[in-house]
Amino acid sequence: MKIQQTLVLIKPDGLVKSLTGNVITELSDTELTIVGAKVVQVTRELAEEHYQHLKEEKFFNELIKYIMGEYHVKRVLALVYHGENTIKNIRKVVGSTHPEKAEPTTIRGKYGRVTSKGVFENVVHASENEKEAEREIKLWFRPEELAYTIYPTDTKEVKKVEYFWKS
Repeated sequence: MKIQQTLVLIKPDGLVKSLTGNVITELSDTELTIVGAKVVQVTRELAEEHYQHLKEEKFFNELIKYIMGEYHVKRVLALVYHGENTIKNIRKVVGSTHPEKAEPTTIRGKYGRVTSKGVFENVVHASENEKEAEREIKLWFRPEELAYTIYPTDTKEVKKVEYFWKS
C-alpha cells in the first residue's frame, strides 16, 4: 500500500463537451479522495512549465495552444486526488495518452479523438509518476488550496496584493 497524490486536469475539450461530470464519476470508481479542485485559465507560462519535458517535440506549440484553450474554452479543471496507489489507479481509468490506442472503456478511449490537424484531444491529463505528480501539484496548487498534502511546506513573509469585489 502506497499513499500518493496525483494531478488530474480535465482539459478544455472535456469542458466544452460537458464531460466534467462523466470524468469525475469514472474517477470516483477508484475510491480515491479529491483534496483539491479549481478552475484555471491556463497562461502560456503555466502551459510551458507543465509540458517542459516535451519542449523539443514538433507538436509542442500545438499542445500549448490546446491546453491554453485556443481551440475550445480558455480553462481547465485541476484536481488533486489522494489515496492508495493513486497514480496507477487513476492512469488505469484514464487510459493511454493516444485516444485511438486507449482501451475503449477508459476516459480517453470513450471521449478522446485525434483531430484532422493531428491534435490529440484526450480530455484529461494524469501525472505519470510520483516525481511528476509532486512537480505538477506544486505547479498548479498552493499548499493552502489542498485539504490535505503530503509535501513539506514553509512559510515566508511576503507583500501580498489582495483583490476584492467592487461594491
